[in-house]
Amino acid sequence: MSSKYSDTYAVDLTADNDRKNLAIIESARVSGRINDEAAEYLSELYSDSLMWFREVFYFLGKCFGAPKAPVMKYDYETDSAIEEPIKISDINPLSPYIVHHRLDQDPMRNQFFTSGAGHKIDLAVSSIVTVIVGGQKKIDRALEKVTGKYYSAYIDEVVETVYRVLSKSGRETSAQAISDKVRDKLTEKYISTPSETVLSIIGSGHEKIAVELVRELDKIKKPRMRLQDVWRVKCLFDLIPQARTFIEKICDTMPERILSVRDNFYDMNNPRNYRDAKLIIDIGKDGRVVPMEIICQVRTFFEFERQTHSKYEALRKTESKKVSKTTRNVAGEKGKDIIDSAFSAYEHKMGVEEYNLLICQCLEALFDRVGWNILYSQGNGASMFEGFPKQCKLYYPQKMLEVITNKLDNAIENEVFHLTDAPANLTQAQESEIFRFMTRFILVSAMPYLQQDWKVPSDNLAGRLFNFVMTEIQRYYKKPSDKTDL
Repeated sequence: MSSKYSDTYAVDLTADNDRKNLAIIESARVSGRINDEAAEYLSELYSDSLMWFREVFYFLGKCFGAPKAPVMKYDYETDSAIEEPIKISDINPLSPYIVHHRLDQDPMRNQFFTSGAGHKIDLAVSSIVTVIVGGQKKIDRALEKVTGKYYSAYIDEVVETVYRVLSKSGRETSAQAISDKVRDKLTEKYISTPSETVLSIIGSGHEKIAVELVRELDKIKKPRMRLQDVWRVKCLFDLIPQARTFIEKICDTMPERILSVRDNFYDMNNPRNYRDAKLIIDIGKDGRVVPMEIICQVRTFFEFERQTHSKYEALRKTESKKVSKTTRNVAGEKGKDIIDSAFSAYEHKMGVEEYNLLICQCLEALFDRVGWNILYSQGNGASMFEGFPKQCKLYYPQKMLEVITNKLDNAIENEVFHLTDAPANLTQAQESEIFRFMTRFILVSAMPYLQQDWKVPSDNLAGRLFNFVMTEIQRYYKKPSDKTDL
């Protein structure tokens, strides 16, 4: 495929954009909007942009191998590909792109099929990973975050730390007064090394407290270091175990590049009920730390969010009219934030349900296949399902698994769960093997939830087993003495 651009198109475009970005950063430094440290850090992220963007591309190649389809431009407005293939040499930081890779270590490969007309067989769950590579975050947006959202959070942590350390002496009134002064000082001017400011406020005669205070303040992440998505990637997987296989592969093969890992697929406690995983990877060279954000999300969740975006905009307009004038005057932007948060929580709850329905469909398809496997493996002890689904390192507490297994065994013994259409007469031990396998699949693959007003349809064995497992998870996490964060 020939390029419609000149040979130096990407290089020239990026170099020109780098110069503009660096000029904006310098202007922000001179005006006092940011300090020298923040300016230096931002200049590193916004210099040699083409090199860093290519590094993102190379990193994905190391993880997935070569793309399995042409690389396409990506449109944020429609959340979809633009049917215009691009050459790798034309990829540049100003334009996001979308590409499809294959997860070679996929623990679900060749396990789920759908049968169509004429005995046509299609994969119901794919090993293909859709990767959306975002364009470089605009410098104006980066500055807005560093001096706004991130700096406000930084001030809050500094103030809380000052109050906590000083109040240990029992002088809470004095601690509160000093904390208030610290907040005022940090609000007046962008300061990312607050120790000197804090020590000047508390004055002399507090040497012992000062040492501890400086030590604790130095632990707080600087505002500039919270900016970790100048380079960002979103990976869409069909099922959670696929995403976790990808995460574990990165952690095992390049641990020195991992800056942080956060897994919220099982997180039932976050108020927005958002489920994804995030990795921050260092793609820097020669001692330069250049973070790249990788968001791992299941495809069903992503598609559901995209489909409901227009509904969200309509709801936001409707709800905004309902908010009283007094409320808007008092709350300002908080009124909008409340609407955003409420809809996000609802939307994400529905996204969890949509995904879990897919898991139930997979579960139903597996029952026949596992049953036949029991028949095939008679006498030789070999299982076609050995190692499937792959046991994840990021898993539930062992105590909860034991509780569910014990209750499952009792249910099988009392024939609450019983296979009536198996391909052969099965012993209770064989039935237990099947149901334990299915339960493990649910635990590894499904998204747990706390609400008890929703269950999957229970008109088949897969639905009844799924609801049984989810109910036991809910019971476990409602016991204060047993509660363990997922």
